[in-house]
Amino acid sequence: MSPNPDPAAPPPGFASEHRTAVAAAEEAGALLRSRFPDGFAARPKGQLGDVVTDLDVMAEQLVVGRIRSHFPHDRILAEESGAIDGDGDGGGRTWLVDPLDGSNNVVIGLPVYVVGIALCVDDAPVVGVVHDPMTGRTWSALRGGGAHGPAGRLAAPAPARPLPESGPLLAWTQGHAVRRDDLAACALRHTLELRSRRLLQLWAPLVAWAMLARGDIDGFVGYRAEAIDLPAGALLAREAGVAVRHLDGGEFVGGFSGPDTGRSFVAGRPDVLPYLLDLVATTSSSSGTVGMRTAGTGPTGPSARRPSAAGTSPWGPSSDRRPGRPSA
Repeated sequence: MSPNPDPAAPPPGFASEHRTAVAAAEEAGALLRSRFPDGFAARPKGQLGDVVTDLDVMAEQLVVGRIRSHFPHDRILAEESGAIDGDGDGGGRTWLVDPLDGSNNVVIGLPVYVVGIALCVDDAPVVGVVHDPMTGRTWSALRGGGAHGPAGRLAAPAPARPLPESGPLLAWTQGHAVRRDDLAACALRHTLELRSRRLLQLWAPLVAWAMLARGDIDGFVGYRAEAIDLPAGALLAREAGVAVRHLDGGEFVGGFSGPDTGRSFVAGRPDVLPYLLDLVATTSSSSGTVGMRTAGTGPTGPSARRPSAAGTSPWGPSSDRRPGRPSA
């Protein structure tokens, strides 16, 4: 029996897609868990430090097969197989399949990985599913229908507890193509490390998105993020009440097309987002390296973000906070 209850009143037209994605993710998760941590082989993937395992391939074949059997006209973009055209024009529908988000973790025996599936229509996510094979838990979202998990509907209400003076608990991700000496990435990551209680780097972005949607962390910042797992995570967080923006504060769709420069984002609880955007702007102005959004439309520059007034953040404006090491 699925640990994820069916959402109440899913939007018409995508209920079947949602059921298929949840079932495929959970079936793939059972396969992954049965072979972890010893029943697989791994090999390097490209020249940028990524890896691929037998588990990635097997889980992807399973998920792609399930989607193809139910929606043969749709296009599929899978992590290992790439683009798979459907039997028809697909109506602008594309499935995104990350069969094992966290392959590097799996290779070193770290049980931090998930299965991610999204459906995009004209590059906008409408269905998103994240399944954790180790716990059997599933989180999913439908555009306009909210986000749900094992305990019911997810929401991001006002914080139930005051955040510590040491700052928010954040996560960070960057795309595989980002070089180690990328000045923008280094500057922004360093600022976030100084101004947060912890900056998690999980090697599995969908895990961070699920944590953000559940309220386990306060914010998530991505720099030139990978396309394959972004739609499912961004939709899950947004439908849970999380605010997701470009680095300049402009609206962020969370699609997969276009250059990776359009996939840099700031996501957080509504009360935390102004502080995070202020950190991005402060880093940009002080270092001259963190570029604002370079793709898409919408407002740009510091005036596009909602400034955080003094006293509205538990830590005050970022310029007033004293830099220091994260608390132990």
